Amino acid sequence: MSEKKWKKTCLGAVLLIGIHAVVVGANDRAAVITEAGTVSIPRFSLPMSSYASDAAGPMLRGILTGPQMGITEKIANLRAHYDAINTARAERMKDMYPVTIEQDQIAGVRIQTVEPAGGPAREHQGKVLINLHGGAFMWGAGSGELVEAIPIAAQSGMRVITVDYRMAPEHVYPAASEDVFAVYNALLADYEPKNIGIYGCSAGGILTAQVTAWIIEHGARTPGAIGTFCGTGVDYAGDSSQLDPVFNGGTPVSKGGTALTMTRIPYFSKGSEGSRGVVPGNFPDLLEKFPPTLLLAGSRDFAASSLTVMHRRLAAVGVPSQLYLFDGLWHAFFMDAELSESQEAYRLIASFFTENLGKSER
Repeated sequence: MSEKKWKKTCLGAVLLIGIHAVVVGANDRAAVITEAGTVSIPRFSLPMSSYASDAAGPMLRGILTGPQMGITEKIANLRAHYDAINTARAERMKDMYPVTIEQDQIAGVRIQTVEPAGGPAREHQGKVLINLHGGAFMWGAGSGELVEAIPIAAQSGMRVITVDYRMAPEHVYPAASEDVFAVYNALLADYEPKNIGIYGCSAGGILTAQVTAWIIEHGARTPGAIGTFCGTGVDYAGDSSQLDPVFNGGTPVSKGGTALTMTRIPYFSKGSEGSRGVVPGNFPDLLEKFPPTLLLAGSRDFAASSLTVMHRRLAAVGVPSQLYLFDGLWHAFFMDAELSESQEAYRLIASFFTENLGKSER
């Protein structure tokens, strides 16, 4: 292409972009923007993502129109409510993913061992995954552990040990980190650190990052790989925390809606927020010692922004990391195994640990 023709082509592209901007500005842009960049968005309807499966929309509707409970409810009611939901989920998972489940204790901490039917695959005999359940550091023990462990044990062919760590309101930070660290230390008697993986969703994703920092700060050898899903080593903030109420059909934060941050979680009520052990992603010298990390969430998850930031920060200090955002999906979407996206997430998680455990330590 000649230089003259190239310039004409570029000019045409610029004109097209400019015309599009004028048309959008004239007909579609009803928002008002302040000097600081705050945009006032008019009321609108948000369809389910065209990239989501057909089952995603009806499932989201069922979740949003079903019984709801927030963290201000009585703790006994919260735990009973979510245990009933997770028990039903776990029973459905058992039909889809044959496993064996045993209850025990390690280092005085209650655990459950979940293994694929027939035991761990031969190539994974010397490996183990530690699962840290979600539930705002307030609920999720028992059935919530199984929901996160059953499909991963079956898909990966690995033994999964779930940890019933201490939670709020009875306990505050760093109780959970101490419990998981005790279990991890005990497992080091039987497993090489490079053969241990740690993962969790929501509060469990946050705790996974916190425990990794705890391990580093206490001079222990780090695990071979970790997975922080729907929660990670930085606080819930950014666009996704502001948009979350809107995605759920609620009141925007600017109009009185509530954005979830660590300061609203009772587990962090002792002024611990902002410390190295709580938000390790804010400390590059700590973050650079992290093992390979998998980050995963839905695009409508209030945690989505925090995961993208954590991923960038891991990359900046040279830590191998992978980030997957499932378009249109919500917080902890893969707790429901029937979704095709959930099954895809299980395969990604299993593949990540298969590829990263057993390698030379960083």
